[in-house]
Amino acid sequence: MGKVAVGAAVIGAAAVVGVAALVVRQRMRSSGRWARVMAIVKEFEEKCGTPEIKLKQIADAMTVEMHAGLASEGGSKLKMLISYVDNLPTGDEEGVFYALDLGGTNFRVLRVQLGGREAGIVHQEFAEASIPPALMSGSSDALFDYIAEKLASFVDEEEKLYNQPPGKERELGFTFSFPCMQTSINSGTLIRWTKGFSIDDAVGQDVVDELTKALKRKRVDMRVAALVNDTIGTLAGGKYVNKDVSMAVILGTGSNAAYVERAQAIPKWHGPLPESGDMVINIEWGNFRSSCLPLTEYDHATDVESLNPGEQIFEKIISGMYLGEILRRVLLRMAEEAFFFGDEVPPKLKIAFVLRTPEMSAMHQDTSPDLKRVGETLKSILDVSSTSLKKRRVVVELCNIIATRGARLAAAGILGVLKKMGRDTAKEGGEKTVIAMDGGLYEHYTEYRKSLQNTVAELVGEEHASSIVFEQSIDGSGIGAALLAASHSLYLNQ
Repeated sequence: MGKVAVGAAVIGAAAVVGVAALVVRQRMRSSGRWARVMAIVKEFEEKCGTPEIKLKQIADAMTVEMHAGLASEGGSKLKMLISYVDNLPTGDEEGVFYALDLGGTNFRVLRVQLGGREAGIVHQEFAEASIPPALMSGSSDALFDYIAEKLASFVDEEEKLYNQPPGKERELGFTFSFPCMQTSINSGTLIRWTKGFSIDDAVGQDVVDELTKALKRKRVDMRVAALVNDTIGTLAGGKYVNKDVSMAVILGTGSNAAYVERAQAIPKWHGPLPESGDMVINIEWGNFRSSCLPLTEYDHATDVESLNPGEQIFEKIISGMYLGEILRRVLLRMAEEAFFFGDEVPPKLKIAFVLRTPEMSAMHQDTSPDLKRVGETLKSILDVSSTSLKKRRVVVELCNIIATRGARLAAAGILGVLKKMGRDTAKEGGEKTVIAMDGGLYEHYTEYRKSLQNTVAELVGEEHASSIVFEQSIDGSGIGAALLAASHSLYLNQ
């Protein structure tokens, strides 16, 4: 019995030692994995760093590129497009004006009644329609006839209140969100289609002419007064509300900026100087690039696999289209190298753009004690059944790194434009510089918005910060376009 007891004790001790060794190995493995997670996060944070000195270098580079883009066509990564908008709304405009917003597979038609300085925007209404898939690859006539028919129906439903006086045409602002070479305030040649459109016989044609011919075929008495893009529409909408607006920034799915330039400061402008002396410039700043930009391996991978590799680099690190995708790529590396979500990589995590910026924003701004929203988002989007609070905190930290970098870089871009305008330092008399802002990223991602505004204040200094004002603009691609039709009306002086 004694030998049996001793043997059993030895076996039992060995089992305990074995279990203990297994636990130690698991802990060591877990510890090693967590150390790898922390190393990836630390490396990412360092590469995304945006110290003030770097941001000021980026702002200077933006200013230099702006000068080069104004000097000659193709002289810069920034197109610095001449918009031919030399009269922004003043608030005195009166009458009924229309807008057509064609930005993708849906379009809107709007009617805006303006009541002058006292009444402002008296009334507005709109209708939306989808473009049938067959028309997206058909003929130019078929597309514009369809749009003109919808406009005709919209006009037919008008109350008598909106009937135009005899001899006066209705006037329309046309927001056309496809690459165009503009040649006047109401003419522009289509360079190429994007967003799933492929209508070959429209390429190289003046889109205003194409719309005008369709309006005549459908017997719609309407003149296209302005061809605009959404950024310039945002500037117009901001200027209508506040005369101190001189710049507009879009931070949504994409990003862009526009500002008011002195016409004499545009060397590539060869036409007569406008009476106002000003010209609105569409910067197309999404294509800005500088060796100072803090790019990571995740940004390079996103760019290489995009539809436009090597282009729109600035946009790819500051705008809503890409922030969630950058987060996905970091999480994927952590899952592959550090088993962040367990022994298996969640299959959905391998799908490009499965994690969108609205979900990233929701996780970043989760204030619950257990970060419940983070856990729910990871489960619903990536099928990750359960995550510890420690892991959820890491996800929030990654969101913060990505959003902060994007917001601070956008702020550096704003400083670059302010420098070009000579508005980066305090002026006597307390002159305000108001920036009209639009886009879902800016409007809905509170942490991003706060970081951007705080960074601009940091960059311009405490003394000047109070004179830089951010204002959420009204619907730039809709109401803004109608306001530009009003400010470029044939009947302004009547």
